[in-house]
Amino acid sequence: MIQGKDIIKSYEDLQVLKGVDIDITKGEIVSIIGKSGAGKSTLLHIVGTLDHSDAGTIIINGVDTTRLNKNNLAKFRNETIGFVFQFHHLLNEFTALENITIPAHIRGTSATKAENKAKELLDYLGLGDRMDHKPQELSGGEQQRVAVARALINDPAVIFADEPTGNLDASSSDDLHNLFKKLQSEMGQTFLIVTHNQELAKLSDRTLTMQDGRIIS
Repeated sequence: MIQGKDIIKSYEDLQVLKGVDIDITKGEIVSIIGKSGAGKSTLLHIVGTLDHSDAGTIIINGVDTTRLNKNNLAKFRNETIGFVFQFHHLLNEFTALENITIPAHIRGTSATKAENKAKELLDYLGLGDRMDHKPQELSGGEQQRVAVARALINDPAVIFADEPTGNLDASSSDDLHNLFKKLQSEMGQTFLIVTHNQELAKLSDRTLTMQDGRIIS
């Protein structure tokens, strides 16, 4: 699903990634752990095409993303990748249903089809009765499940999650862990997760440890 080779990234004089190789198989949950400043989020953002590397190749679902121009890369990202972040990045003026449909509208999906898919996802995630609620009317755990539904709306090949439990209490964190496992089991969903949460890392199929810009184990 993902093949990254010799990924290098610097910000001015600071080299953050020092030749990272990463391989993720379809249907895997892989977590990246390590101390702050190790390069975890930088790697996630580069592999997820939100940032660009200085050198190296990144192939996702058979496509060499480093060869795509800006417009084609944006289209590929919208159709192939879902994102879940620590802070949900939901738009406060929109309902849960409307937030979820945004990536589908960007893709060009009809309003009816997008809304029907969003309703199915909300039901699947146990939020069918919350679709007309705005983010400020939802708990932190509910907001994060809405963010997961938004990540799933375009049937992505892979979901990238950056500290997805970092803003949740213990109970909501456990619920999100179980949801990721359910999505893997029932949908064959692939996940690459950056986390400081050891319990989430333990539920992964593999855990990669980063230190000083390299994967050391």
